[in-house]
Amino acid sequence: MNSDLSPTGTAQSAPRSALGNAVRHKQRWLALVVLSLAQLMDILDSTIVNIALPSAQRDLGFPADYRQWVLTGYALAFGSLLLLGGRLSDYFGRKRLFLVGVGGFALASAVGGAAGNFATLLAARIGQGAFAAMLAPAALSLLSITFADDAKERGRAFGIFGAISGAGGAVGLLLGGVLTQSLSWRWCLYVNLIIAAVAFAGGLILLHDGDRPQRVRLDVAGTVAVVLGLIGLVFGLGTAERNGWHDIRTLGPVLAGVALIAAFVVIERRTAHPLLPLRVILDRVRGAAYLTLGITGTGMFAVFLFLTFYLANTLGFSPVQTGVAFLPMIGLVMVGAVFSGAVLLPRWGPRPIVTLGCLLAAVGMVILTVIGADSSYAANILPALLVTGLGFGFIFGPVQNAATSGVQPHDAGVASALVTTAQQIGGSIGTAVFSSLTTSAIAGYLAAHPATATHPDTIAAATFAGYHLVFWIAAAVFLGSAVLAALLFRSGPLPLPADERDVAAV
Repeated sequence: MNSDLSPTGTAQSAPRSALGNAVRHKQRWLALVVLSLAQLMDILDSTIVNIALPSAQRDLGFPADYRQWVLTGYALAFGSLLLLGGRLSDYFGRKRLFLVGVGGFALASAVGGAAGNFATLLAARIGQGAFAAMLAPAALSLLSITFADDAKERGRAFGIFGAISGAGGAVGLLLGGVLTQSLSWRWCLYVNLIIAAVAFAGGLILLHDGDRPQRVRLDVAGTVAVVLGLIGLVFGLGTAERNGWHDIRTLGPVLAGVALIAAFVVIERRTAHPLLPLRVILDRVRGAAYLTLGITGTGMFAVFLFLTFYLANTLGFSPVQTGVAFLPMIGLVMVGAVFSGAVLLPRWGPRPIVTLGCLLAAVGMVILTVIGADSSYAANILPALLVTGLGFGFIFGPVQNAATSGVQPHDAGVASALVTTAQQIGGSIGTAVFSSLTTSAIAGYLAAHPATATHPDTIAAATFAGYHLVFWIAAAVFLGSAVLAALLFRSGPLPLPADERDVAAV
């Protein structure tokens, strides 16, 4: 008789397996810390460099119109390579891609921090974006498989992870201000070495891969089409403010990007091993999650971008004061995300929670439509930040959970990549559209008051007209996303990931 079997034929390895599961259960919360650190590094780098740019420009001596490329280079590499990074994590292992992403991100950050000229800094930022595209989907899919067997724990974990996603941009503003003022702009990049070292060591010890499918031929045609398509979209939208919407330098890349993404969908329908299986996005719950993330990502930039302008230019806040001003919102994002993920989501599902979150964000935007030169932070800004922060918390944790719910194990990476892709594209659209609308509103106001167009009071009034328009439109965007969430999400709790349903039932 096989010594591994009991008289009843039950494997003797079962107790050892149960013991291993118990150990992993205790470690999973430490794994969440590791994944959250990596996510924080990934998200805050989209804003921390904004604060450092003026100092970097003076230090390296590059023209002012080069500054946008330090931001655009990161966004182009990150946004365009996410789907490829997600699929590679499915093929080669999520833990492996996570470690490669963390290590590569740290190396690129070190090169950027030591840059002696603009070309080196730009190359480092592109490298950061490329490795972030490996890191982000691997981290989210590892989170999904680490907390796959308990809906309440999964909700709590995604709540914490979603809080990091929602608050990371504001943390970047605060940290960027502190580091730039107290040390140097270079430490806005060097700080990633500290975070990456902890995340890499923790990932090596604590993270565990799920099952991987047999490797198949990579969808080269689909990869080329979607990478070039996303580059076209992000690049075109990124130049819209400078060139205008009617310029061929804006319309050309955007239209080419849309055409290539349409071609990508056709390719994915016909290929045997698609980069993005359409079943991932055609699921009603996941499709609603991606759409909600894209739309709310568009509105989020109105908060961070234009409110930062207002705090700095009108209220005279320093970079550090601006970062501190966002702390109450960060706190409410975290509270809302954890509470909604751990308590509300397992009971009610995402439909009412995400709808409420979008409505709260819309209310916050409406509050900001009355700010002016004589407004104060405590009376006019803080209430809006608190309401908006709670709304964001109710959005991000549940939506990220929904975006990876019920997905097949071999699609976890690409499903996770779509989460960040939706946010990136939404953010790019929001930045381009809102910046353009602000410019048009200011120009229209000044044209309507030609006699006093150069007077400081008229210029200030024109600027506030632009801000108010943006916040009203952002409110409409969040209201629209609330309607879509209410209509598209199913009622009831989310399904467990596909490979854990039978385990949970047993």
